[in-house]
Amino acid sequence: MGFRPPDWLIYSAVLGALLVASLNRRENADAPPAPPPPDPMEGALLGPVTPFDPAVTVHAPDIPFQPSSGTAFSIAREGTWVTARHVVEGCRKPAIMVGGGRAVAADVRLAPRADIAVLLTAGGPSAIPVSSDDLREGQRAFHPGYPQARAGEVTSRLLGRETLKVRGRGAREEPVLAWAEVGRTARLGGTLAGLSGAPVLDRQGRAIGVTIAESPRRGRIYTTAPETFAPAIRGIQKADEPLAGRIITVDNYGLVADDLRRELRVAQVVCLSA
Repeated sequence: MGFRPPDWLIYSAVLGALLVASLNRRENADAPPAPPPPDPMEGALLGPVTPFDPAVTVHAPDIPFQPSSGTAFSIAREGTWVTARHVVEGCRKPAIMVGGGRAVAADVRLAPRADIAVLLTAGGPSAIPVSSDDLREGQRAFHPGYPQARAGEVTSRLLGRETLKVRGRGAREEPVLAWAEVGRTARLGGTLAGLSGAPVLDRQGRAIGVTIAESPRRGRIYTTAPETFAPAIRGIQKADEPLAGRIITVDNYGLVADDLRRELRVAQVVCLSA
């Protein structure tokens, strides 16, 4: 006579199977992780642009375009990137470096009244989320990119608004944000040239602007203002764009920057010889 399991064991197995099936079909509506707590150094909301904002003047030499390198970041997986206008303006063959000495050619769209350029390639990596939240004086930002044409990153604190006056080639005026540099990659000394075009990331890993200039003597970094950044990228990042921000702190910003570069969400921009 064969072995027959007791009725209680059969009933327990059936109930267990039903419970597993019901849990697998349950809707998952958990709330996303809470944002980081407010930074104690953050102050009042950043005010609007005014004629009384301090001014900083930059002299652009009136000479033919000199090939250089900078940084770009992805804002749409279809192959849309943002960089600083002066990195690619006048370059006949701009390209995104994708590793192994290989580069992907990019088309350029220059913003008319800001130091911003949009680059277009045939496909691209996952996008960095873009934020339209209000900014606060004293808030922290992170700038991952390629200073001195090598991997590096900087962290800063928002000081306020200024007006950037460019004299010489491409003369113009535009509102910018001034940030105090408060930290950088270990063993990275001297100029931050090459960081132009890098994203300005908030503590939730969202882009709030583009890094465009520095003042080494004053320990300042200048970035685009919301009034120029938002119009330049309006409509590019669609609602269905797959996005994945990451909380950034002073303890992990080097690791996060390494991940962004490894994933090519932050990449080096170069001007190829004709």
